[in-house]
Amino acid sequence: MNKYIILVFLFCVFGIALNAQSTFPSNGPEDERNSTYAIINATLHPTAGQTIENGKLLLKAGKILAVGANVSIPVEAIILDAKGKHIYPAFIEPYADYGVEIGKKPTPTRMPQYERKGAGPLAWNAAVTPEVDAALLFKTDAQKADIFRKTGFATALTHQHDGIVRGTGLLVHLSNDKENEVVIASRAANFFSFNKGTSPMQYPSSLMGSIALFRQTWYDSEWYAGLKDKKELNLSLEAFQQNLRYIQLFEAADEHDILRIHNLSKEFKTPFIVKASGREYRRLDEIKITNQALLVPVNFQEPYDLSDFYTASQISLEDLRHWETASFNPFLLHQAGIKFAFTSNGLKKAGDFLAQVKKAVDTGLPAQAAFASLTSIPAELLGIDKMIGTLTKDKIASFIISSDTLFADDFHIAETWVNGKRYIYQDITQTAIHGKYKLNIETLPELELHIIQKQKGIEAFVKLDTTQVKLKIIRNDLQISISGKADKVGIKEEIRMGGNILSLDGKTSMRGTAVYKDKNLNWTAVYLGEPDLPKAKKDSLKQLTKADDIRITYPNNAFGFEQLPEQKNYLIKNVTVWTCEQDGKLENQDVLITNGKIIAIGKISDPVKLVKGPIESIDGTGKHLTPGIIDEHSHIAISRGVNEGAQSNTAEVRIGDVVFPDDINIYRQLSGGTTSAQLLHGSANSIGGQSAVVKLRWGFAAEAMKNTNAPGHIKFALGENVKQSNWGDVYSERFPQTRMGVEQVFMDAFLRAKAYQKEWDDWNKTKNKKGINPPRRDLELEALVEIMEEKRFITCHSYVQSEINMLMHVADSLGFKVNTFTHILEGYKLADKMAKHGAAGSTFADWWAYKMEVNDAIPFNAAIMTKMNVNTSINSDDAEMGRRLNQEAAKVVRYGNVSEEEALKLVTINPAKMLKIDASTGSIKIGKDADVVLWNDNPLSIYAVAEKTWVDGMLLFDRTQQAAILAAAEQEKQAIIQRMLSEASKGKSTVKYQPKKPRLYHCEDLGEEEFEEEESH
Repeated sequence: MNKYIILVFLFCVFGIALNAQSTFPSNGPEDERNSTYAIINATLHPTAGQTIENGKLLLKAGKILAVGANVSIPVEAIILDAKGKHIYPAFIEPYADYGVEIGKKPTPTRMPQYERKGAGPLAWNAAVTPEVDAALLFKTDAQKADIFRKTGFATALTHQHDGIVRGTGLLVHLSNDKENEVVIASRAANFFSFNKGTSPMQYPSSLMGSIALFRQTWYDSEWYAGLKDKKELNLSLEAFQQNLRYIQLFEAADEHDILRIHNLSKEFKTPFIVKASGREYRRLDEIKITNQALLVPVNFQEPYDLSDFYTASQISLEDLRHWETASFNPFLLHQAGIKFAFTSNGLKKAGDFLAQVKKAVDTGLPAQAAFASLTSIPAELLGIDKMIGTLTKDKIASFIISSDTLFADDFHIAETWVNGKRYIYQDITQTAIHGKYKLNIETLPELELHIIQKQKGIEAFVKLDTTQVKLKIIRNDLQISISGKADKVGIKEEIRMGGNILSLDGKTSMRGTAVYKDKNLNWTAVYLGEPDLPKAKKDSLKQLTKADDIRITYPNNAFGFEQLPEQKNYLIKNVTVWTCEQDGKLENQDVLITNGKIIAIGKISDPVKLVKGPIESIDGTGKHLTPGIIDEHSHIAISRGVNEGAQSNTAEVRIGDVVFPDDINIYRQLSGGTTSAQLLHGSANSIGGQSAVVKLRWGFAAEAMKNTNAPGHIKFALGENVKQSNWGDVYSERFPQTRMGVEQVFMDAFLRAKAYQKEWDDWNKTKNKKGINPPRRDLELEALVEIMEEKRFITCHSYVQSEINMLMHVADSLGFKVNTFTHILEGYKLADKMAKHGAAGSTFADWWAYKMEVNDAIPFNAAIMTKMNVNTSINSDDAEMGRRLNQEAAKVVRYGNVSEEEALKLVTINPAKMLKIDASTGSIKIGKDADVVLWNDNPLSIYAVAEKTWVDGMLLFDRTQQAAILAAAEQEKQAIIQRMLSEASKGKSTVKYQPKKPRLYHCEDLGEEEFEEEESH
């Protein structure tokens, strides 16, 4: 609360300064006038929901003196008659880059950059620049300011849109004054994002790296601020703490980022205002719970050019839906009770802003709610509602004068006043010419002249009976010229009419001379009333305009649910049950599921005595029921980068921060019977990031996918990738570059972790901590300490026998265990040593020879490790293989003479044990989670397909519904395509559709490229 008090105080100080004398000398006579203005006879709209007819607005020196219908006007006031006009508070732009340009991106060097270059005692990473003070970079731009003013903006919060920690932004008037005169507050807010911007450094190269860098920087700044004796100077960390006094704004790239930002908000107990993406409608329920205010863009998707069949066949239903749904986003946010302000950020043309907001109003958003989101709400969010945002006494005189009510078809801005300074776009004192006229032109038939004043100019047409023809019209103050050819109404050649605009008894009339067929003619136009407005053509294929017509599913693609599935009671009868327990395979049995749990197995004659409510009975005759398949090694459902490979140790990054619940591979793997997976960091470095153990709860949000029964896990790696063998010649600087160096990475990391743990232990034992600095919290070392405390478990990417031996020796010598060696294609060579160490082996069934270090791989590997008492599983490391793991397990029967029941355990209970979740899943046992799959045949058969897949007792895949789902999706897709083609046929601009190839991550995806937005189609 204190930060907002401080901010209001700063505004008050600056408000006083704005009306003080300038410190700048004047080159010539000064003419600083503080005239009093009285704008009368206007319809005033002081705030949303309030209207004052025939009102008066009194202002002086940039401040509003009075607002109302009965305002006394001082004799010295300059009176402006705004009869027929409307006055609104000017709009506030809360997320601009006005006047604050991003510096040039450094010229890329041939070699990767791992350290920050440049002057000053600053943060180690170039994407962290809290010391940036946008006020020191700010330069007014009259042309850009005018674009904002023409759109109704008088105030903007602007900052440098670059980096993860961006520094402070400033609040400015959008006037043409000097920099020192337009600044309202030099440090009005603090800014963050997940995009490293122009930083040339390798780290971060992923979204999870950006989040980790943000998190570590925050903890570092808190530690630095508390140091009694600082042994290093870090101006960035100093600025970071200082900037927390201000309002905090965070940019989100999509709706999932909003939820990630909320997690950070909870972690650091700091509220963030979030600049949204416009896709919030896809996760409204989850976003509402966060209680975060949003800055919402209106860069609605333009129609795609689908004129050729190939492009139309490539477009996804998700992208088509977004085109139709994007303009409903503000209405749906309003309907959900989520507070938001509009921003023009993201528009190609700032001048399109009001038209886009009007589109949101036309599709359901109440006009008064839109009005508030342009004025009072941004003022409230930015803590400036005491000084701006409504037309109230003593507030800054920033307002617009318009031709009609906000969002009316004929609405256009005549004037924008910024801090009491007037910018005229149409003189309100001019006689209005909007109307229908009786037009008499000497020797020609009497016609009707219709003049329509629109936001983009004046339109005119002449009419005879039901025939109408457009004319060109230009107005210059009280002069008017009309020209054109109107053959259909008797004007066979071009006519040029010039004349004067007159006002008779309050009504407009016009007269002048015309040139027609080389003759001079007189003409007059007498006002008759309102003009005829062109009738819109009816189009049954137009874009949807009712919120009831839109379709949102979870997730919002072809296979999403209309409503999220719920747990039900299921009785699966007469089925062959593969328990993957000591009971083995049970023929012709029943399984009863309720509340997401397995509660009975056997011949169940009276299930209603065991459960409450209706029971859905499923005939399993001739079918097989197995535990859900568990993939110990997967890279699906990860947002914007699977590797953070810029450093040899990135234990601080977390896959859990970047789970992507909309990945279509979740659904595809459910169709193959997979119900759980460990989402792993890649193999770009020796110590990679922390894993996420998830259940494939299709349709649910990222946090709901996480398995809360699973302890922490982490990815390590050995071999070619970590020493950058295949990265190219330029990657020769990052340690390690040899397999010997890999060993030293582990030794160094765990020795430092031991020292770190001791440092904290010693500090915690200190009774009187006064005056003693605490250790710096290091998220990287914290994760390693968790390994030594057996709170986090290692999955290590591995191939070669010598390196596997090496890591076990290092682990034994330093007091930790390797939980699982994954890939482990030479596991057969040292299975006895693995069993002694206590390491499990998660391998491929029959992959070999795809690179040099795999040349000794054999398909008997899994069988040999199993016979040597190594807990063994088969994994995918591949989105496609992840939906065929039953067949991969079957290969072990062929190559290793392993029994069918033991083979199935390779993809069920065995990986469950590796992930420490076997108490709740991995087998069919009373009391366990109902993660089960119904197969049409022996699950190890090449002909077997999963018919139904349950996770926690929720039916998330049902093959019997597939034909209907696909048919409905195709029908919906074609309907939207036709509507889009119809929009294009009316001359509306289109954009080229460029389908993005979905990223299918795997271990070899080294991730040094810039991360990109995920695709789910």
